[in-house]
Amino acid sequence: MKIMEAVPNISEGRRPEIITAVAQAAQAACAEAKLLHIDSNPDANRTVLTIAGTPNGVRLASFAVLKTAARLIDMRVQHGAHPRLGATDVCPFVPVRDMTLKEASQQAVLLAREAAERLQIPIYLYESNATFPERKDLAFLRRGEYESLPQKLKGLPPDAGPCSFSGRVAKTGATVIGARNILIAFNISLNTTDTRPAKEIASVLRENSGGLRSVKAIGWLMPNYHAAQVSFNLTDYRQTGLAQVFEACRQEASKRGLQTTGSELIGLAPEEALLEAGRFYTPLTNQPAVLIEEAVRNLGLNKIRPFDAHRQILEYRLKEMLQTFKQSRIGLG
Repeated sequence: MKIMEAVPNISEGRRPEIITAVAQAAQAACAEAKLLHIDSNPDANRTVLTIAGTPNGVRLASFAVLKTAARLIDMRVQHGAHPRLGATDVCPFVPVRDMTLKEASQQAVLLAREAAERLQIPIYLYESNATFPERKDLAFLRRGEYESLPQKLKGLPPDAGPCSFSGRVAKTGATVIGARNILIAFNISLNTTDTRPAKEIASVLRENSGGLRSVKAIGWLMPNYHAAQVSFNLTDYRQTGLAQVFEACRQEASKRGLQTTGSELIGLAPEEALLEAGRFYTPLTNQPAVLIEEAVRNLGLNKIRPFDAHRQILEYRLKEMLQTFKQSRIGLG
């Protein structure tokens, strides 16, 4: 039963009609793929979609996302707090069940070729699909963001698609595609609107500055939250979990006379990540419901916006998806 997940990030978080159109295109693309979650932020001007299903179905749905975003989003007028390269900024494939990273990488290559040939979008391959070691890192490929593309396409040619900043490419920008393991996007708010301490904390805690293992971080302002945030990517939550990141951020905030005021998960998170956070705070119980409740309470996951475990835990959504497939008699071979 092979199950793959895709997490395409589109550069639109403010216009509901565009977000809806992209979501509907993803859902309608193939019966073997389901849209599990949509997470939009107007300050970041970004929407994260989570799609799961058969490898072929997820690839078809992801292509529908790229195609619709390229048609509706004009990067020449797009701005937001989140770094971005194109209308669909990045589209990772994640092996979820009975599937290897190599198999997900093969699907990523197919999507990259199709998007380059049919949509004429410059495609950079990253993570397990990287063609050069430095291209493994999304931050390296995205350095300078969309505004750097006229020079980037010449000095750092894409792996597929056009290499010139033509009128069409100027509108769509470029997309980064590749296979990776599960990543958790985790943002922590501070009781300040000054981004300087958030950026300082990000610099201290990210791995490439000598901080926490398997952690990437940036600082930014979220005006709708009236707060600066430290935005983390946990590339291996088994090495550094949610509680470790939250407590380290709280300590660094305290050193600067600040407090953390809550956190949020972007997209879906694996159940084990929340259970492990619960064990960190409440080591004397093994009851899953209690552990998740303690994780939500201690991490402040309900303080920025409501947290719904049944909507934001990956395994719960996959169970619903599999039940739908069973009822529709769709085989996951």
